[in-house]
Amino acid sequence: MNYFSSDFKLGILGGGQLGKMLLTETRKFDIQTYILDPSAEAPSQYGATRFFQGDLMDFETVYRFGKKTDLLTIEIENVNLDALDQLEQEGLAVYPSPKTLRLIQNKGRQKDFYSENNIPTAPYRRFTDKNSLIQSVENNETNIPFVWKSAQFGYDGNGVKIIRTASDLTSLPDTECIAEQMIPFKNELAVIVSRTPSGSIKTYPVVEMEFHPEANQVEYVICPARIDETVAQKARAIALQVSEKFNHVGLLAVEMFQTEDDAILVNEVAPRPHNSGHYSIEASYTSQFEQHIRAILDLPLGNTDSKVAGIMVNLVGEEGYSGPVIYQNIEKILAIDGVTPHIYGKRETRPFRKMGHVTIVNENIDEARKTAEIVKNTIKVISHS
Repeated sequence: MNYFSSDFKLGILGGGQLGKMLLTETRKFDIQTYILDPSAEAPSQYGATRFFQGDLMDFETVYRFGKKTDLLTIEIENVNLDALDQLEQEGLAVYPSPKTLRLIQNKGRQKDFYSENNIPTAPYRRFTDKNSLIQSVENNETNIPFVWKSAQFGYDGNGVKIIRTASDLTSLPDTECIAEQMIPFKNELAVIVSRTPSGSIKTYPVVEMEFHPEANQVEYVICPARIDETVAQKARAIALQVSEKFNHVGLLAVEMFQTEDDAILVNEVAPRPHNSGHYSIEASYTSQFEQHIRAILDLPLGNTDSKVAGIMVNLVGEEGYSGPVIYQNIEKILAIDGVTPHIYGKRETRPFRKMGHVTIVNENIDEARKTAEIVKNTIKVISHS
């Protein structure tokens, strides 16, 4: 199949910042891309060959869009899977497959999958609604504290809450959910796995994630993770096991906990390019976005090693600001060696909204971490209002 400078059309469901960064790679390779996204303001609208506005959860919209393309991929999990099933039955290549997405899209089902496949994960219970969860707590079957997760449609810290007292239960939405035992852990880690339809597979180095205490969003992604080599090898081995069990094609980001006694527990996965791999644009021989394209097109996978240590800082909207965005002090961080900002193209900021990220590269991970702190404290995502 000739993908390059040809009539081949790659369809991408979702046109957010991940789509936008994928398009950098498709443009590099001169691959035609069609994007579907519900928002007229989607960051990917300018980089695609053709942009279509439409509901990703609507059967007809997704089906009709798929019929225009030669291969379909995603940059967001929340898409109409029945339409993808139909397209796949009619012979369209869909990566990751709707079968894989079905296992991942619902976090309850995802947790069951780990249990069934002997993949280490934190103990949990599933609930159909808020009432059955409250009853379980009242009957002392579920012990507080625990981590509450919405089974569907959570992202960036939305759909995850730590329940510390019984009164915390009242503010929860009435939805299918899981209650997960709180595990004391040393580190949150992630490994990105790339896999082709013919079964070639590679892992990226283990990254370490530092979280914002209130927003439950990642503040820093650090590569390589500052952990023992035996722990890193264990994390990569478990990520490979998860990938092979899911039988996924493309990228799979496997988020994990490193417990106090150095066990590795799988938290959750994302079957697409992921925040934990953004550092790779500047720091790796092959960025995660190029690797996703290579993987779904069954091309040789690129080298996943890092050229240099990399740290990513998320740029999120400051509290107290909503409206047209201003990146305050961006010129100050541009003056620092090894600093590259990525602006996602969202015109409106609001508190904690992901607006961009900054990569810091340095031969020395400790120096990179110091610079990351300076960057974090310098650039502010605000608005006039």
